Amino acid sequence: MLNRQVVLKSHPNGVPLPEDFELIEGSIAEPGEGQMLVRNLFFSLEAAIRGWLDGKANYFEPIPLGGPIRGPSVARVVTSHLAGFERGDIIFGLHHWEDYSLSDANTILLSKLSPKPDIPLSYYSGGLGGSGHTAYVGLHEIGKIQAGETVLISAAAGATGSMATQIAKLKGCKVVGVAGGDQKVELITQTLGADAAINYKTCGDLTAAVTEVCPEGVDVYFDNVGGTILDAALQCMNTLGRVIGCGMISDYNDQDNPTPIYNMWKLVEKELTMKGFLLYTYMDKVPAASQQLHEWVRSGEIKILENITEGLPNAGWAYSEMMRGATIGKNLVAMDLSAEESA
Repeated sequence: MLNRQVVLKSHPNGVPLPEDFELIEGSIAEPGEGQMLVRNLFFSLEAAIRGWLDGKANYFEPIPLGGPIRGPSVARVVTSHLAGFERGDIIFGLHHWEDYSLSDANTILLSKLSPKPDIPLSYYSGGLGGSGHTAYVGLHEIGKIQAGETVLISAAAGATGSMATQIAKLKGCKVVGVAGGDQKVELITQTLGADAAINYKTCGDLTAAVTEVCPEGVDVYFDNVGGTILDAALQCMNTLGRVIGCGMISDYNDQDNPTPIYNMWKLVEKELTMKGFLLYTYMDKVPAASQQLHEWVRSGEIKILENITEGLPNAGWAYSEMMRGATIGKNLVAMDLSAEESA
């Protein structure tokens, strides 16, 4: 069966460029025992992918030159020899940027979805998928947020940050978002409902800006960025505050030269708890998160922000746009199904 893939053509130097990726055509084998063939429908573009493009191992093996780009997708089962899955099932899992993928019981994040007819399927790649689950788990399991606390969130107009902003507000917290750009700042307060937002690009002294809108201090910091924003946040934390380490996107494009953090002493001085986490180690918490997020989305209490690019050939361009900070909300690639299998 013909199968298009996006592969890594060259290791990026800084922000990935469209020409670092290449669309190729090949074929895919029929599924064997314990496998299933799935048709990818939506790809979730993740900042974490950037760490796999430099040829250096982290929590996943690096993607080799010429190798397909891996990423989470919502997909439909075409043929199944895997117990518990049937043709037509809608699933989520870590696959590759390609038309079709082979999946099995070892596929990371593999789960069968029960999409609701009144909810766009794309939501399960973002707000009702990894981004929403990450925000919910991070706030509850790592941040242990309580009503009345002050929560600071970086990249608050992004995929995970926009969900964390709304969840924290629904849990009765004061929420302040940080983002780069006046349009994003307006969205954080006007659409997402945050109490305040700060444009880190124009505010000058970020520590002073956070202190101005959070004179009571910060109890929980949800960190998607690291770098200078983390450094500023540490100076604003209250005693026994919690720092949720979700991402470090400020360093993803130049991991050999990480931004120095000068205020780590605050961990001791304020008796802070700082913990990083990966969603796939908290999969037992996902069902409860999913149920609550569905309720909030259906009631209109949570708005899911999406930026959808059409077609697999445009995946590299879409990823480049996201990594240079040009987008808002969850970035997805919708697959062109015009040549879908007739089987």
